[in-house]
Amino acid sequence: AYYLRYPEEFRKFMPDCRSADFDTCTPETITNAYDNGLLYTDHILAEVIDTLSAHGDRLDTAMIYMSDHGESLGENGLYLHGAPYMFAPTQQTHVPFVLWISPGLQQSTRIEKPCLAAKADVPHSHDNLFHSVLGLMQVKTQVHDPALNIFAACRDGVSS
Repeated sequence: AYYLRYPEEFRKFMPDCRSADFDTCTPETITNAYDNGLLYTDHILAEVIDTLSAHGDRLDTAMIYMSDHGESLGENGLYLHGAPYMFAPTQQTHVPFVLWISPGLQQSTRIEKPCLAAKADVPHSHDNLFHSVLGLMQVKTQVHDPALNIFAACRDGVSS
């Protein structure tokens, strides 16, 4: 029920599917409802960043957003998600991974923004999330694998 994931003011892609029963909707309206949900998610992420930025004078902050799964929107006759990984289409296995780091945290951790930007197109997975959070927060533990830490190669002379 994609239409339940966004308020009325975010109904920008129209017409949108207003049912949880996709059999009653066209592929276009299903996609429109999904896109409205993405638009609202983008809005929420922007609000989180604005809130964190507002406290930048006292706090070093970051936001990491990684979806738990992708969605099929009719490709090969599939909708939603949940196909076994080995059979799932890329639409279900490729997920957004959004990162925002405050200038203060970037400076205190010596993370080089151009380095991260240069690696933005490098595929990452959920395996990277845990190790990257540990690395970003400079947590020292034996379970941290620097090879899975996306920040490790972008820290100015600091071992991760």
